[in-house]
Amino acid sequence: MAVAATVAEIDPRVWADEFDDLFAQVIAPFFGRREPRLRARGYLLGLMSALERKNGWSLAEFAGDATPDGMQRLLNHARWEADAVRDALRAQVGERLGSLDGVLVVDDTGFEKKGRRSAGVQRQYTGTAGKITNCQVAVFASYLHPGLQRVLIDRELYVPASWFTEPGRLAEAGIPEHAEFATKPELAWRMIERAADDPLLSFAWLTADEGYGDNPQLRELCRSRGLNHVFAVSCDHVIVQAGRKMRADKAFAALEEQAWQRYSCGEGAKGHRYYDWAWIPLGPDAWLLARRSITDPGELAFYTCWATRPVALPELVRVAGSRWSVEECFQATKNEVGLDHYQVRKYLAWYRHVTLAMVAHAHLAFLAAGPPGPSSPPGPPGPPGPSGSHQGEAFSGLATQGALSSGTITAQGHEQ
Repeated sequence: MAVAATVAEIDPRVWADEFDDLFAQVIAPFFGRREPRLRARGYLLGLMSALERKNGWSLAEFAGDATPDGMQRLLNHARWEADAVRDALRAQVGERLGSLDGVLVVDDTGFEKKGRRSAGVQRQYTGTAGKITNCQVAVFASYLHPGLQRVLIDRELYVPASWFTEPGRLAEAGIPEHAEFATKPELAWRMIERAADDPLLSFAWLTADEGYGDNPQLRELCRSRGLNHVFAVSCDHVIVQAGRKMRADKAFAALEEQAWQRYSCGEGAKGHRYYDWAWIPLGPDAWLLARRSITDPGELAFYTCWATRPVALPELVRVAGSRWSVEECFQATKNEVGLDHYQVRKYLAWYRHVTLAMVAHAHLAFLAAGPPGPSSPPGPPGPPGPSGSHQGEAFSGLATQGALSSGTITAQGHEQ
């Protein structure tokens, strides 16, 4: 499967026109006044620039401002709706990258912070740091095109339950009075519903890790909407076979060796990522899927799968492997467009910065994708030949799509 060209390989004469078109459709309609509209344009260009840090001061200097006051007004006080921009961005993703075989991926990521005043911050676990640390955590939805284009399309900031015992703290952080505590799976469902309700966005599958797959309410909501899904689940996930309850790991331990088939679940930095796969039917529309390491057969992962139609094992393997795409989005948006470079404390300002970073990353993804066109998803390759490499089985390296070479973007949006 060919990977799309990077932005550095795209005709620079196209860059400014493409940006102007996206800005006119996704940003400009939601700004009634010229000054904040131009400020938003400068903010986006700064996010896509070669600046090492993309915070209020550096973005203001990039835009030619003497102080960060204007950028702070944009995030904290200017009149514009970040959710309206989000919805317009999702529509553009549907138009530019949409596919009937698209995959919606849900996952969370952390933003390490100091102090206790930033909205939603507390000591909590985040996979970003791999430990419990003082941070904010947010849930995101990304869209994966079968041709390996992927982009973030939605976001929700997780506000821990402890915050709702301190009304003064909520008010200081600008969290709306009507806000109520929501778990991460509940935040995920809000975004899934928005995507499913959008007539301009098509997707065939939904996937997420066990933090979401282990939630029975989320799985039931997806089934109630007829949303095909492949959710990772824990090894102690319980299934019922022949009237008997059984853990997922025990169920697959009982399978004979010929039940396992070797497939790639996608490409990594070292080539295709091959694993052995097996599945157990749980009815006409449900399956339990297992992935087994080739080099360490004791290393397994499990997935609960549901679909509105018959599917083949390679299709479930493809969807299970698609979950890594959201990790690639996190790395790309943090490295390339400053998703985590913000220095804001207010709830509204967080949503505004993150939304603009999503737009910036989407612009780079659209450039890398080129003109929209029809495509179909390739199935996972079968077993490698005698000389095939299994080195790709462990995910190694996260591709940063849409990376710009140093010094390519100016405040006016032209290449130098």
